[in-house]
Amino acid sequence: QVQLVESGGGLVQAGGSLKLSCAASGSIFGINTMGWYRQAPGKQRELVATVTRAGSTNYADSVKGRFTISRDNAKNTVYLQMDSLKPEDTAVYYCAARQLTIDYWAQGTQVTVSS
Repeated sequence: QVQLVESGGGLVQAGGSLKLSCAASGSIFGINTMGWYRQAPGKQRELVATVTRAGSTNYADSVKGRFTISRDNAKNTVYLQMDSLKPEDTAVYYCAARQLTIDYWAQGTQVTVSS
């Protein structure tokens, strides 16, 4: 089993920044891709960004140039630096980790961007 613990959500004004963190613990052997997803009210959960253990990244078009995903393999932690936030970034953000063929999810952290 893998446990994921998030931190860093909150309320910020448009144009501001927030940084999310997600630490993995437990049976973490074999975790390759970690990433962030989000779900806004009334919408489906969507990909925000992912990063592999080797450092390859992938971003949703809507966040390219504003968000940066990074990873510290020694700490088993993934980060999401969110800059130039927009009201449409408001959502619950979920950290995820893929271990072989199993996906693990954190409980989610609320990010609210006021206009």
